[in-house]
Amino acid sequence: MHSVPPYEAEFSRRAMLSAGLATAAATSLGFVKPATADDDRSARGWPVVELRQYTLYGGRRDDLITVFEREFIETQDEVGAHVIGTFRDLDDPDRFVWLRGFTDMQERAKALNDFYTGPAWKAHNQAANVTMLDSSNVLLLHPSAPLGGFLLHPPSRPAGEILAFIHYVDEALIAPFATFFAEHIAHRAQTAGAELLASFASETSPNTYPQLPIREKDRVFVWFARLTASGEPNFLRDWRTQTGWRDSASEALLPALMRKPEMLRLMPTTRSPLR
Repeated sequence: MHSVPPYEAEFSRRAMLSAGLATAAATSLGFVKPATADDDRSARGWPVVELRQYTLYGGRRDDLITVFEREFIETQDEVGAHVIGTFRDLDDPDRFVWLRGFTDMQERAKALNDFYTGPAWKAHNQAANVTMLDSSNVLLLHPSAPLGGFLLHPPSRPAGEILAFIHYVDEALIAPFATFFAEHIAHRAQTAGAELLASFASETSPNTYPQLPIREKDRVFVWFARLTASGEPNFLRDWRTQTGWRDSASEALLPALMRKPEMLRLMPTTRSPLR
């Protein structure tokens, strides 16, 4: 198994601007905790992340999950395409969602080439492809703050519902939206009973593996939360009925809040690292 590298990403100027004040605000809220030398369990990483949503032929989701979990987790990790999480979409029985992480865009190109020309994919791609109606719904992301990515070593625990919120935000508003998220939305989510996991913004570098399409025109801010045992029964009810949370947004930020965010309700599969 390929060893997990430390989080040593060099953030681009764009990524640092996107972070803005969000790092300090998120840390003060307890959203992210800096890694310490004697506890690498708090280390966060994967400077480049793919959020992949596959639309499948009717009734074929479990077939794909079986092949994926048996053949495509370790074999991707070994070449540097790290499987972060695999999920069933709770609101769509024909949707499979997964996350894949890389150390940088150059490593992404190499890792994907090595995997898709390698023995595992060559041997089992037909079994996977026959389940898929579409696999092009892919967002390429980077952490919205230097400590905003997923844990490199997520804790082992029973599977719990994970939510992904996708906000469509013009590129010029990513930085102020990241700050508004850390100062207002994060607190709102925690109050409603969610554990915040990570937050991301669009990675706008050229697609280094054009054989796999991505949604290059969309600009998004994406965050992930896990419902706590106490919060799970009532989170969505409380989340949907809270009012006034946009009131403190600046006038310039209002366009980023006009469109209702996309919400994915995800249940980890048996072998998903993120649970």
